[in-house]
Amino acid sequence: MLELALLGVMIAAAIGLGLVNGLNDAANAVAASIGSRAISPRNAVTLAAVLNFTGAATGTAVALTIAAKILAPDAISYVTAISGLVAAIVWGAVATRLGLPVSITHGFVSGLAAAGVAVAGWNAVMWNKIEVIGSSVVIAPVLGFVGGIALMVALFWIFRRSAPTRMRVVFSRLEWLTTGFLAYTHGLNDGQMPIGVIAMALAIHTGHVNLLATAPIPWWARIVSALAISLGTAVGGWRVIRTVGLRITDLEPVQGFASQASAASVIEIASLLGIPVSTTHCVAGATMGVGATKRLSAVRWGVSRNIVLAWILTFPICGVLGWLIATLLNAVL
Repeated sequence: MLELALLGVMIAAAIGLGLVNGLNDAANAVAASIGSRAISPRNAVTLAAVLNFTGAATGTAVALTIAAKILAPDAISYVTAISGLVAAIVWGAVATRLGLPVSITHGFVSGLAAAGVAVAGWNAVMWNKIEVIGSSVVIAPVLGFVGGIALMVALFWIFRRSAPTRMRVVFSRLEWLTTGFLAYTHGLNDGQMPIGVIAMALAIHTGHVNLLATAPIPWWARIVSALAISLGTAVGGWRVIRTVGLRITDLEPVQGFASQASAASVIEIASLLGIPVSTTHCVAGATMGVGATKRLSAVRWGVSRNIVLAWILTFPICGVLGWLIATLLNAVL
């Protein structure tokens, strides 16, 4: 009975993680198009919800990384997984309430790794994979920032003789494409996290944790996870949307297009390589980059500093939460 209860709790928590992920990360796909007034908030969030679902239901590379390449097989248990989930959900909910775009993926990885250490010691964690994920904290926003600047410079040169009103009309329409592409890549990367967690739950239940890296993922896990993140996106984390779309810098449609296109490209490549990156980091970095092409003062660096601080705090906060929860659960169960 306890076994089935823990299985149910873990799957429910995985769905909750998808909801919080979509709620906070909704800003990543729609903030630029809303901030540039290219797409109405309702249409942008609806488009993002549909494409998030499509992306989350498509691939499994990131899901397998989450399931099998963070903890050693003997450290994967209901205790460690549930602890990591609760840590990420709590921090994600608090950050959304504060209007801070954070990486729910990094929150879960941090909580899961710390829970593994609490239960099975330092050797429980696959530190080489943690290093790769950790390096993306720097690499992803830098690539987004540089890509945003490069694309903006190219667009300014290509359309240097075009009338501003014409540019606005053209790129307002093109932002439908980049908003959809960014939502799809978000689902393809972040949306696979609940899928990986459900795969972990089923492997723990059946006793086949050693086969996680090659085990097939049931279709219903993809659908349930995709629905969860899509629902979270449809609800919309409006405080986060205002932060990314309106407070980092003032966006025109051409800048919204450039930030979304550069961020989505980085996320797509990472997803194909099976690297869980932060959509938040990519999008915020790209938004800062396109804003800086006007002038450095066009970016509100105070807001940007708070966002980066939230990114950094995600690791110790979720790590401490994961460790504490795992220690408590390990003593009780």
